[in-house]
Amino acid sequence: MSVTDRIAKLRKLMEERKMDAYIIPSADNHQSEYVGEHFKARAFISGFTGSAGTVIITKDDAGLWTDGRYFIQAEKQLEGSGIRLFRMAEPDVPTKEEYLESVLPDHGVLGFDGKVIGASEGQNYEEVLKEKAVSISYDEDLISYIWEDRPALSNAPAFLLDLAYAGESTASKLERLREKMQEADTTVHILSSLDDIAWLFNIRKNSDDGNVLAPAFALITEDEARLFIASRKFSPELRAYFEKNHVTIEKYDAIYDAVAELKNETVLLEPEKVNFALYKKIDVSNRIVEAMNPTSLMKAVKN
Repeated sequence: MSVTDRIAKLRKLMEERKMDAYIIPSADNHQSEYVGEHFKARAFISGFTGSAGTVIITKDDAGLWTDGRYFIQAEKQLEGSGIRLFRMAEPDVPTKEEYLESVLPDHGVLGFDGKVIGASEGQNYEEVLKEKAVSISYDEDLISYIWEDRPALSNAPAFLLDLAYAGESTASKLERLREKMQEADTTVHILSSLDDIAWLFNIRKNSDDGNVLAPAFALITEDEARLFIASRKFSPELRAYFEKNHVTIEKYDAIYDAVAELKNETVLLEPEKVNFALYKKIDVSNRIVEAMNPTSLMKAVKN
């Protein structure tokens, strides 16, 4: 199926849902730049294979936004696709937000898969398009209906990184993390970035897709650590390690229901590293503290 055929199918889905524009970024559910094969939706819809870029499809236009590293590559790979190249940061080239503001009608609908759009980016679209009363539809991945042979999400076995290399146990790291949560006067921490989770729990996975970071989310409270992980294959050693450190293992997608169940908590999160769909699951009874993940600085210091 050609790129033009894929775009035609996407536009039909958009029409059925009354969407005026649809965004396809390069990220995964964790706002990673370098993603597994399952998440290469932007490459699938456009043919452009660079690591960074965003495609926006409207009823009668299509554009790719990418940076200077990829101008030549993008120009070649987009040839004949009908997708225009928007060279980011070049003079007179509109940003994605400026473009959407100009093409979306009043009371229009902007669509995207909220799991692959960061909370900050999603909030930005809401703010920019507020005056035009544009609705945001973020609860459906339209690419999944088109990409028939889409690679599965990696569930390669996770393994424990030996303490000789990690240098510190998960119990110690969790204790330090909870101290930072208390300093911020928070009761729950949502952790979504894969490098932070790998560091905190001392886990890696087999690199079946070229990535040793296991797809996972984490919810940390004062007395509980819940790990929502795609891998379902754990060695007896790893299971014993999780049990010893009071870490509960749950299904990967169960994170969304778990977050929705939070009530009257003070939630610590980094909006650039939590996806928009997850952010929207947080009940209004909770207070949100937006700050850098404490683990980001912790893992930057050698032990």
